[in-house]
Amino acid sequence: MIIIFPMAGLSSRFAKAGYDKPKYMLDLKGNSVFFHAVNSFKKYFKDFKFLFIYREIENTSDFIKEECEKLGIKSYESVRLEQETLGQAHTVRLGLERANIKDDESILIFNIDTFRPNFSLPTTLDFCKIDGCLEVFEADGEQWSFVLTDENDNVIKTAEKERISNLCSSGLYYFKKTKDFKEIFDRMKAENDFTKGELYIA
Repeated sequence: MIIIFPMAGLSSRFAKAGYDKPKYMLDLKGNSVFFHAVNSFKKYFKDFKFLFIYREIENTSDFIKEECEKLGIKSYESVRLEQETLGQAHTVRLGLERANIKDDESILIFNIDTFRPNFSLPTTLDFCKIDGCLEVFEADGEQWSFVLTDENDNVIKTAEKERISNLCSSGLYYFKKTKDFKEIFDRMKAENDFTKGELYIA
């Protein structure tokens, strides 16, 4: 399994607030936001490969290398994108191509600015038997990605910042095969399935 962190966003809200670095570089209690987000998966540093998809801002490539060495990640790759993307899903799609990830490889996608301390893959799921899954929680507000399920907890719809249920996505998405993600993305793009001008994984 490959754990993927898309990090090609513009951090525009933070720039407007006066910050001169990307959000993932900001210090939080002695370590970067990047460090805290990636450290959520420390249980898998020796067994899984990590993929970071970035744009070169403030020497991001050197920053990733330094942080990964500090974290002690055994296997990682960083992929540089030269242009702005159409959103998180587009960032992942481009990164998968640039890194030549095999179609039958399983992937786990997570946000570079979200923390899940001591995360473990759920033992109640047999990842060999499911095509994909996402993690949810319950919360108020409209700022989340929302998930609608059927009576068997199968996902039937997702929506970005549209409250279709009380289930909110944590930003963690699993695909058994990279091929499935790419095919779904290509269909979304062809059908202009944009939300607020972007292509979201949700």
